[in-house]
Amino acid sequence: MSTIERTKCLIIGSGPAGYTAAIYAARANMAPILYQGLQPGGQLTTTNDVENFPGYPEGVTGPEMMLQLEAQAKRFGTDVRDGWVTKVDLSGAVKKVWVNETTEVHADTVIISTGATAKYLGLPSEQHYLNLGGGVSACAVCDGFFYRNQEVVIVGAGDSACEEAHYLSKLCKKVTMLVRSDNFRASKIMEDRVRNTENIEILMNTSTVEVLGDGNVVTGIKVKNNETGVESDIPATGFFVAIGHKPNTDIFKGQLTMDETGYLITTGKTSATNIEGVFACGDVQDKDYRQAITAAGSGCIAALDAERYLASQE
Repeated sequence: MSTIERTKCLIIGSGPAGYTAAIYAARANMAPILYQGLQPGGQLTTTNDVENFPGYPEGVTGPEMMLQLEAQAKRFGTDVRDGWVTKVDLSGAVKKVWVNETTEVHADTVIISTGATAKYLGLPSEQHYLNLGGGVSACAVCDGFFYRNQEVVIVGAGDSACEEAHYLSKLCKKVTMLVRSDNFRASKIMEDRVRNTENIEILMNTSTVEVLGDGNVVTGIKVKNNETGVESDIPATGFFVAIGHKPNTDIFKGQLTMDETGYLITTGKTSATNIEGVFACGDVQDKDYRQAITAAGSGCIAALDAERYLASQE
């Protein structure tokens, strides 16, 4: 038997977007409840060093920053809880949300900040160095700085892979780009940009076999030519994976408007979804920028939008 709770504002998901929404909602006397989800603190908890978030001149670790944001949200009265949402019914004036199959929450407004999950190749060696923070990354803008004047490898064939490769080329001595098939998925203009960049070498029909290293840090990538079957090693200190992200929106399918890849669609500059009283912020609706600071900004927008919506209903 599930217990039913009532709240003015329910925030689904943590991370910079969720916690910032909570800070603003709590300060506006909305007494928000926030469920942290399967990965409390979001993607940043897998990032060792965050050097590009304003206000941290010496940098900060991702987990430390998320603990600080959580503490700030709690300071203003946010009810931060463990647990993840398993089902939603957003159709009525009161939104119904089920948590861990045990609690039913009825909310006047819902802010969705469930984020997106980077796709990886799934190789054991890749996961080993990813978990160590020793040279595997899915974000060139976040981590490229740590590989200045070094040689790196990037895997991917779409626009974002080309964009990340080009970004890395301005920092790194050499960028080797691995494309699995014999053609890019990227737009012609993006493909031309990487092909015309002097220090980017493109290997077509090439798959990643293994991420090589000394146990602590990456030292190279073992690759295979898909046409000849010949394997070779590429020396590199960094391995960037740019094969896309999956927004965490499965439970909202059929209720909220999404694009073809599952990102929630919001109206204009606002965080409003197609359902009144439901707002989305952070990486769950942003496939272009995907930075901690833009997520935090959109969390602020979502809380202000929710506050204005509640005022209009009174």
